[in-house]
Amino acid sequence: MKDRREARTWAEIDLDALAHNYYTLRALLPPECRFLAPVKANGYGHGAVPVAGKLERLGADMLSVACVDEGAELRRAGIRTPILCMGVTPAQLTGELLDLDITQTVEDLESGEALSRQAQSLGRKLRVHLKVDTGMGRLGVYWGDGDHTAAVRELLQLCRLPGLEVEGMFTHFAVADSDEAYTRRQLDRFLEARAALEEQGISLKICHCAASSAVLHYPCTHMDMVRPGIALYGYYPDPEGDRDSCPPLKPVMRLYSRISAVRSMPAGARISYGGTAVLKRDSRLAVLPIGYGDGLPRVLSNRMQVLIGDKLCPVVGRVCMDMCMADITDLPQVRAGDVAQIYGDGLTDRAAAQADTISYELLCRVATRVPRIYWENGVRLD
Repeated sequence: MKDRREARTWAEIDLDALAHNYYTLRALLPPECRFLAPVKANGYGHGAVPVAGKLERLGADMLSVACVDEGAELRRAGIRTPILCMGVTPAQLTGELLDLDITQTVEDLESGEALSRQAQSLGRKLRVHLKVDTGMGRLGVYWGDGDHTAAVRELLQLCRLPGLEVEGMFTHFAVADSDEAYTRRQLDRFLEARAALEEQGISLKICHCAASSAVLHYPCTHMDMVRPGIALYGYYPDPEGDRDSCPPLKPVMRLYSRISAVRSMPAGARISYGGTAVLKRDSRLAVLPIGYGDGLPRVLSNRMQVLIGDKLCPVVGRVCMDMCMADITDLPQVRAGDVAQIYGDGLTDRAAAQADTISYELLCRVATRVPRIYWENGVRLD
């Protein structure tokens, strides 16, 4: 064992894999297209500061966060790359946005006016990107089918607010991984909104709409900037459909747990809370010090498998807060101190499917108490 970080459960973050994914995705873009790298939610669970630092060195044009606090963490760490806050920020934090040099999303006229008033009171200009809702139904000036008079008026008013510097405009695709017709309709709506502003003499510097699925499948959506999230971290938005049709990506995170005990248990023994698993044979169980307190979803009880050596071993019984059990009856050589791999290299997507969720959620769930160990240029960073 190298150090105490590996005594229990830990994640290894391969910054070389991150670089591979960055260059692979960058190669799909026209030369003038900017690359925004999402590092929200602690860099999708990978560690926002080390990931952002690597992306800055790789040449990412912009980073994105979900809230001011995430941006502040990056700035305190010395990250100087432009940052876009894609969530809603209360107007009273305008001064903080300005001091941190964070570009803010504006989703409607009311919030834009509030930010404008605050910026003017400080005698400064806040750089913003306008959000257009083309079919996500979440945030933004709504641009559907039919009459766009009200939407055009609202966008024009936002562009003309004193105290705001409107640098860009963007939208979110709702089903780019599954519905081409709807995605193309959303793109058409976004292009209509951009054209409507241009007809009024307003040309925005950065228009963007493509996240991972659109970057991989719809070159027509790349526009001025793209913002691939999960693909940057080595996962396909549609694992079944994308793996064979898209360029190869490398998972950046591997999650491990060191077996803390091996138990010999008789047939008929009930295992873990609720006794939901009853052994059908005399068994050997590995007790793994990882549970839902570490981010392993409880719904994976009696469903998932972990990799020990070269064999997938089923989790037996309910996942506890700090532990779970895996059946190693067919691996008589396994002992306490051996290592099980939980996520990475196909394991993450399998577990996500078994939990009826997506890889994004499993990665973001990995708790802060799980140490992250970083590798770069094949060397462990300590």
